Order: sequence, then structure tokens, then C-alpha cells
Amino acid sequence: MTAFQGIVAAVAAIVLFLHGLQGFSREVQAVGGATLQSWLPRVTESRWRGFLIGLAATAVVQSSSAITSLAVSLVDAAVITFRGSLGIALGANVGTTATAWLVSFKLTGIGPFFIVIGALLSALPIRANAIGKAVFYFGLVFFALDLISNELKPLQAHPWFQGGLAMATTPLLAVLMGLVFTAVIQSSSVTTGLAILLVQQGVLPAASAIPIVLGANVGSTSTALVASMSMQPVARAAAVANFLFNAVGVLLYLPFLEQFTQRMLAMGEPAMAVAWAHLTFNLTIAALFLATLGWVEPRLRTWLSVDAVR
Repeated sequence: MTAFQGIVAAVAAIVLFLHGLQGFSREVQAVGGATLQSWLPRVTESRWRGFLIGLAATAVVQSSSAITSLAVSLVDAAVITFRGSLGIALGANVGTTATAWLVSFKLTGIGPFFIVIGALLSALPIRANAIGKAVFYFGLVFFALDLISNELKPLQAHPWFQGGLAMATTPLLAVLMGLVFTAVIQSSSVTTGLAILLVQQGVLPAASAIPIVLGANVGSTSTALVASMSMQPVARAAAVANFLFNAVGVLLYLPFLEQFTQRMLAMGEPAMAVAWAHLTFNLTIAALFLATLGWVEPRLRTWLSVDAVR
């Protein structure tokens, strides 16, 4: 296989992964979307309950972009408040770490099993049919990750591939790489999954993968930002607040990134260290803003010119 064919195959596998994520998110929302929208307003008034809802929903849907975009659209429709959306956004950032753990445990091989089970369930009556589609797409996500892993291996010997990865040698550049790549493909799960796969293959050092993953958290906010552009100011403010949570988090971590990376590497093998770093970053930032939300929210309202009623 030529280098060009390898690139096309790798890109095709990434597209398949994105399609699987989008399909899984769509089917899960189709199964439980109406129920979600009916009780979300009641449970999100508490920052902690909103956080848990965002965490659980994102862990199930496997897309923080989908959950934060849904939260922003619900703010626009006056179904939930600006304050309620903040807890959901912080929970979504933690929930998205589920993909990293599944990849780090080398569970991508479960894909074909879920594809077959999902296809069989899809042939059953209506309710099971909808669940079967979600299971099918869940399997497709990990089947595509396996394909990505296989297609990247032949490319690793090419100088241009190694040169591209060498750009991640400084923490700031690695953060920017993760941010830009995620903003372009609109999925932090792809960026995180790729980073961990490359660490497992010994191509990318964990010390470079960790800042890439941190940058991916900021890049993932682009989906909600773009979606909110045609919405009311309060919805745009909710999307901007989500961006600020992640951007401020990265800025707080950046001066101590080397020490943080060494601490994570001491916790286990490199791929697991990346997953731990992803979880630790999102948990600490969520804890920081949840604990200070009573102080942060009024200032966000003032700075972002949010109507106090909402």
C-alpha cells in the first residue's frame, strides 16, 4: 500500500468513527430524548444534579459536543436556565472521558460483537429496533477505532508522519494541535482515541499526548459555539461559558503541565496515564467551577450580558 492509499484509508476510518459517534448519539436521543426534555428543567436547577445529568448523558451518548449543544438549544427554547446549562456542561466534560478509558483498556475489539447484536435487535419490533440501532452504532465506534489503529501502523515509518508528531514536543504546541484538530473534526473523542492509540503503538509519547488531550477539551466547545450563533443571546452565552470553563482550565494547568504529566505517568502504563490525565483534568476543573458557581455565575451574566431572569 502506498502512503497516499494509507492516508485515504486512515481518513476513511476516521470518517467511519465520526459517523458511528453521530449515529449512536442520534439513536440514543431518539430513544430517550422526549423523556430527557420533560424532566431536565426540574433537575438542573441544582448545580450538582445538573452536573450528574451531564456526566451520565455524555457517558452514554459518547459525545460531549452533542450534550452541550442540546443544553444550549434548550436554553434557547427557555426549557432550562442559563445556570442549569452550566452544571450540564461541566458534567459533559467529565462524561466524555469514558471513551478514553475504553480505548486505554484496549476494548476496541468489542466492536464487531455489538455490531452483530445491534443488527439482530434492529430486526425485532419497534422499541427493540430503536435500541438495536443504538447498539449497532456503539459497536461501529469501536470497530472504526480498530480500523484507525490498523491503518496508522504502516504510516508510522514515513518521515512526514513522524515530523507531524514531532510538533507536539512542546506543551503549548501540543495543546494547540489538540484544540485545532478537534475544532476541525468536531469531536474530542476522535482526538483522544487517536492520541491513546498512538501511545499504545509507541509512536507518540504520553508526555505529548496529555497536552493534546487537554487541548481537545477546548476544541470540543466549538460545536456548541457554532450551533449557538443563530440563537438568542442567552444561548450564545451558555456556549461561551462552556468554552471559558475549558480554556481557563487549560491555562491553569499549562504552567504545571510537566509536573502533572510526570505524576500521571507514575500511576501506570503510558496509555492509562493519558486516560488518567484526561479524567483528572476534567474532574478538577468541574470541581473548581461547581464549588465557586455561586460567585462565577453572576460575573458570567454581567460579562456576557445575560438577562438576569434566565
